[in-house]
Amino acid sequence: MSNEMTAHERVMIARHPQRPGIRDYIDALFPHFFEMKGDRLCGEDEAILGGVALYHDQPVTVIGTKKGRTLQENLRANFGMPSPEGYRKAQRLMQQAEKFHRPILTLIDTSGAYPGMRAEEHGQGEAIARSLYEMSGLTVPVIAVITGEGNSGGALGLAVADRVLMLENAVYAILSPEGFASILYKDASRAGEAAEVMKMTAPELRTLGVIDGIIPEPEGGAHTDPARAMQAVDEAIDAQLTALMQLQGKALVEQRVQKFRRMSAFERAELTKQPAARQEK
Repeated sequence: MSNEMTAHERVMIARHPQRPGIRDYIDALFPHFFEMKGDRLCGEDEAILGGVALYHDQPVTVIGTKKGRTLQENLRANFGMPSPEGYRKAQRLMQQAEKFHRPILTLIDTSGAYPGMRAEEHGQGEAIARSLYEMSGLTVPVIAVITGEGNSGGALGLAVADRVLMLENAVYAILSPEGFASILYKDASRAGEAAEVMKMTAPELRTLGVIDGIIPEPEGGAHTDPARAMQAVDEAIDAQLTALMQLQGKALVEQRVQKFRRMSAFERAELTKQPAARQEK
């Protein structure tokens, strides 16, 4: 795929309705997947899919966001926008993985967490914050893969990982380009311009150190050759997991903390010119 594609062109590929979703990845990469549902306390949220599986004969916990293929599936999964119940289901799976020393793999494709009144009433902000907290202290390897869209806290709530990987045409940002344009430009139609400013593509984020690796896609996007895309994802996860399994628990936590702290560090260039003296009237 050409690096000369515009950011907005990548956004459109990341949103392609036939792009492989979490069910496709589970079927291709994780045999013997046992799905875990929500419980009576938190309820069920079909926007978050998770469970226990085998990955190259290694027990792992798989958690990800789920979009539907049909209107009915999307309505049940809230178009891939998780509610607090979904994040609390994910937290329970993470805690279980920690107890049984299973690596955690997250697959992320969401336009963001659900912003509706019901979600706010059920503690959406707290649920995402709790996910960030839980993931920060996990002593098992955590790998996150942005497979399509990775927007806002809805994505970050599953992406505090030792390694964050992105498919070549995936996007990862604080919100959608349309939302960004609506806020800054007061014009959602300027989404293409916003996408360029936001630095949300995989090559840009790799340069900035926000992600750790880019997974190549077939020409035209992952949906044009899903089998080839799955193989690339498999190879990337396997390589990263093999390396992470060599580290001890506390070393993983410290490395993860330092990784995210480095994202906020930057060098301030020295000012070469002194400000002009103010002239007194």
